[in-house]
Amino acid sequence: MKKSLMALAITLLAASAAQATVTLPSYFSDDMVVQQNATLTVKGKASHAGTVTVNAGWAKQAYTGKTDANGNFSINVPTPKASLKAYTITVSDGDKLTLNNVLVGEVWVCSGQSNMEMPINGWGKVKDYEQELKNANYDNIRLLQVKRVVSNVPTDNLILSNGEKWNVCSTQSADNFSATAYFFARRLWNQLRIPIGVIDTSWGGTPAEAWTSTETLMTVMDTQQDAIERAAIKGDAQKLKEKYDRDMAHWRKLYNKADEGMDGNTPRWVNGTTDMDGWKTMNLPNAWEWAGLPNFDGVVWFQKTVTLPDHWVGKGLKIKAGKVDDEDWTWVNGTQVGSTNGYWIERVYDVPAALIKDNKVVITIKVRDETGLGGICGDAGMLELKMGDETLALAGEWNYHIGLSVADMPRMPEQPTSQNYNSNLYNAMIYPLRDFAIQGAIWYQGEANADRWPQYTPLFQAMIHDWRKLWKKDIPFYFVQIANWQERHAVQPDSRWAYLREAQTNALQLSNTGMAVTIDIGEAYDIHPKNKQEVGLRLANAALAQTYKRGQYNLPLYDGQMKVNGNKAILSFNQALTVQGDKVEGFIIAGPDMKFHTAQAIVTGNKVTVWSPEVSMPIAVRYAWGDNPANNVRSTDGSLPLTPFRTDRW
Repeated sequence: MKKSLMALAITLLAASAAQATVTLPSYFSDDMVVQQNATLTVKGKASHAGTVTVNAGWAKQAYTGKTDANGNFSINVPTPKASLKAYTITVSDGDKLTLNNVLVGEVWVCSGQSNMEMPINGWGKVKDYEQELKNANYDNIRLLQVKRVVSNVPTDNLILSNGEKWNVCSTQSADNFSATAYFFARRLWNQLRIPIGVIDTSWGGTPAEAWTSTETLMTVMDTQQDAIERAAIKGDAQKLKEKYDRDMAHWRKLYNKADEGMDGNTPRWVNGTTDMDGWKTMNLPNAWEWAGLPNFDGVVWFQKTVTLPDHWVGKGLKIKAGKVDDEDWTWVNGTQVGSTNGYWIERVYDVPAALIKDNKVVITIKVRDETGLGGICGDAGMLELKMGDETLALAGEWNYHIGLSVADMPRMPEQPTSQNYNSNLYNAMIYPLRDFAIQGAIWYQGEANADRWPQYTPLFQAMIHDWRKLWKKDIPFYFVQIANWQERHAVQPDSRWAYLREAQTNALQLSNTGMAVTIDIGEAYDIHPKNKQEVGLRLANAALAQTYKRGQYNLPLYDGQMKVNGNKAILSFNQALTVQGDKVEGFIIAGPDMKFHTAQAIVTGNKVTVWSPEVSMPIAVRYAWGDNPANNVRSTDGSLPLTPFRTDRW
């Protein structure tokens, strides 16, 4: 009995001691970096009301604060100039919590979508990733990875990936960390020789709205009304779901009304009587961007008539409809046999025997895609009819007709639980960092907003203001202009990617911003370019020049001046330029008919003379304007490409 009571007492004492330790936000841990020459806000919760003391290894004095009735406290500690010395931080409410190997240096938040998320190894596998990982051992670079989570309301709780903490940069810790963030940090370390901390808070495929507060979205074109309605709901899950259901029903109604293939809720093109006038052909499986519909998002109807073996008539079949991106509705002989909403999911549907009345079968597949690649994709073997062990290939030529373009439609509502839902990532992955002092932010995003490029100019700049308001500081904000991608066209004046790049460039009008142009290092058939080393380098060079006053980062830009002399347009730039190659590539020119033609050009210092034999009266010039445009004009040292631009505002 005595032994049992003693054991119980020891257990209770141990539990009491464990509960007595203060708790801090997840970004406080061993191996962390704190921002130099700033205020470190040490906040958390003590086990009881009273006094909490903070002893920072660099400070000569202790800092104390009182808890509230719930044990919450917040104590501000000044931080010194950066050094390579490792410190301890001890926080005590009677029981001590000690953080070891803490460095004082520069802290940067690194955010965006998949090109920021893209790891050195993992699914990314950047250029020379094996050698890069082997060499990724830097004691004075520290990495913190935020878990990808969502919240409908701002939260204080920052959740880290796999319950992790700050990690010393090594082959192991860098393996699945943001490559862009790592290369950015490495360049800063090599130049500044002070500790660098980078916080990776990114999520692939996400739009800028998800990273912006509801309060700010209430001021932005096209998001105002929705944000006002959501603010009134105050995060109530049931009310948000009801709002989503209403919004989705309204959106579906608009879609069906605009879709040429629909008559209200009734499909028009699903049987053998379809008038094929105006239909075109496409080889499937294939992303439609590669097969005749470049830069298209929306609804496309596909149809194919096949002849079955006689012994298949009256039998139940299976149709394999490929890996559809994003949503499909599939009909056989006028009857819907399946529908799936989900990116890159292989579709397999049962076809009832009652539908196979003779050996003529009409297959219709309606595909909806909102962004990125779209269509009926996958391998040829994923597109076929099956009867038992027998198969009939469906790969090859299909008829197709556009139903509608998303350019003519409002954005599809997002589920309130989605990472793409407005403000969800700001609430869960940015807001919790508000009390942690940082130097600045780097941002790599834009692809998810390309189909809504007119909104991106106000939205992106509002987001930058939003983050600066959150940190109560005019933080430096450096961002990546999206790279060249997809099929190359000599003339592509309607490129949404080009317009999105221009919207990104517009943010340079904000103070304390900089841009890494990547129009020269993209890959036609990979939206995730492998050369993240150069991306990180350019971002870091912008930061070194503007934030740290080390070196120069003089982005080549059109200065807005164009003079016309006869059939030639003479353009001025902010610096002297050079050409890589035998002749200038990437310029197009238009006359009063507003039709663009490929142009010839000569570079002379900071002037470029542009002309075309097809344009006698030039009134507009564009450069590197397209999804994947030719471009070979650079700064005189060859390090930076000329920023894409246009002189018109058509």
